[in-house]
Amino acid sequence: MAVIAAPPPKYRGCQAPCWITHIGRIPRIWKNLAWPLFKWYSGTGASMQGPGAETCFGSHPRVLASFSSDLEQVLSLFSLTVQMSLLEMVIGPPSGGAAGTGDRVSSGAALTMAKQLQARRLNGIDHNPWVEFVKLSSEPGIVNLGQGFPDFAPPDFALEAFQRAVSGDFMLNQYTKAFGYPPLTEILASFFGKLLGQEVDPHKNVLVTVGAYGALFTSFQALVDDGDEVIIIEPSFDCYEPMTLMAGGRPVFVSLKPSPIQDGELDSSSNWKLDPTELASKFSPRTKALILNTPNNPLGKVFSREELELVASLCQQHDVVCITDEVYQWLVYDGHEHISIASLPGMWERTLTIGSAGKTFSATGWKVGWVLGPDNIMKHLRTVHQNSIFHCPTQGQAAVAWSFKWEQVHFGQPNSYFVELPQAMQRRRDHMIRSLQSVGLKPVIPQGSYFLITDISDFKRRMPDLPGTADEPYDSRFVKWMIKNKGLASIPVSIFYSEPHRKLFDHYIRFCFVKDESTLQAMDEKLQKWKAELKP
Repeated sequence: MAVIAAPPPKYRGCQAPCWITHIGRIPRIWKNLAWPLFKWYSGTGASMQGPGAETCFGSHPRVLASFSSDLEQVLSLFSLTVQMSLLEMVIGPPSGGAAGTGDRVSSGAALTMAKQLQARRLNGIDHNPWVEFVKLSSEPGIVNLGQGFPDFAPPDFALEAFQRAVSGDFMLNQYTKAFGYPPLTEILASFFGKLLGQEVDPHKNVLVTVGAYGALFTSFQALVDDGDEVIIIEPSFDCYEPMTLMAGGRPVFVSLKPSPIQDGELDSSSNWKLDPTELASKFSPRTKALILNTPNNPLGKVFSREELELVASLCQQHDVVCITDEVYQWLVYDGHEHISIASLPGMWERTLTIGSAGKTFSATGWKVGWVLGPDNIMKHLRTVHQNSIFHCPTQGQAAVAWSFKWEQVHFGQPNSYFVELPQAMQRRRDHMIRSLQSVGLKPVIPQGSYFLITDISDFKRRMPDLPGTADEPYDSRFVKWMIKNKGLASIPVSIFYSEPHRKLFDHYIRFCFVKDESTLQAMDEKLQKWKAELKP
């Protein structure tokens, strides 16, 4: 039998209205919320007149009628938690459930539902390894070589462009065109049209997004349907798989595999190749898209023309869209050439080319990205865009537009940022390679991007039992050990692989070398100390 909590002594002579008897299921809510609420309401005088106004339950019928007539207004004053509590008092808890006698009302109480609260498309993708490693990397005294961002200033012309956007024309504080600030879409169409050998229409073939991440998400949402297959080349940027799953698709993985090298030689990202037969076997009647990343994160591989032609021929043969992530296209080293697959014969018509101002101008916090492609595909991305974020911040787009105009004037010249930046980053890459070798790490020389990976197989043989959970890949345990004991942060390469392949590649870790000279000097100090500890 339900027990109703007694009202305070002053009111014990009152008969509670019949609707309040339902609160027997949740007595503490009655004691802590319902009774004070009813007391407050009946004592306000706002809906009562006469002698009962100054006494809480002086006239039950009038109080109850008044309370009922104004219930909607009362509920509007309270949070969702309070509203749900009142509803339970009237009709009882949801079917199949009962409130316990220990329930309390709290403004921070979690919402519980008989139905699954989150959308099914979120199942299995809630864990993000970056959260843990970013937290570890932010501890005092740690040299963060894990996250992919420059810790030096963007070029002067880009900073001046941003300052101009913020302090100049006040209308840049307002909305711009939904699919891109017109001066930016025009310069992107002009600049990349020449590189791709296409007449790019700024209104039909260009979409400005919230970073390249936004471009990727919009592309997956626009094109991938339930049951569609998406081929992902591993190692791959870790958002491709969850974005495929969120759209209802099924990721299909194919791995780049390293070729054998001579003893004593350093490996190179150019030695990591696709098996043509294996790649061809991944295509099926359900294949909707292939995601290509060149230069590749985390490996730094720049796909050759021959490799791109293989991918292109299979996409055309199987009528598949190619989504190509080319955010590192200006960061190519040792004379290697970046080739956009959209520039190959027959590929513009089935390719979405994604770029990033953050990577282009060393300003990752600006979060301005874009996607280029044929109108018959782009129109579907515009549909997603206009029904989600609608448009991107105007000032950042204006700054990127002016930065591209500066670069367009200097493009190909020695003072071009697209010439100066890769030259400077190649020197820093070489610096890091030499330093990492000093403690027995074996870097894989990247052809491009912000990153290099290094082989830790020797450490895995010598230190096989590092702390960690039973199913935790070795590289993850090694990175945590290195952060704690050596003060250097990196990222385990296994997070860039699908679950079945992680243990096959758990003897590599990733470093970011696009860092300030002072950061690399701090790295050297940590490595010199590590080297001294290795001496017998």
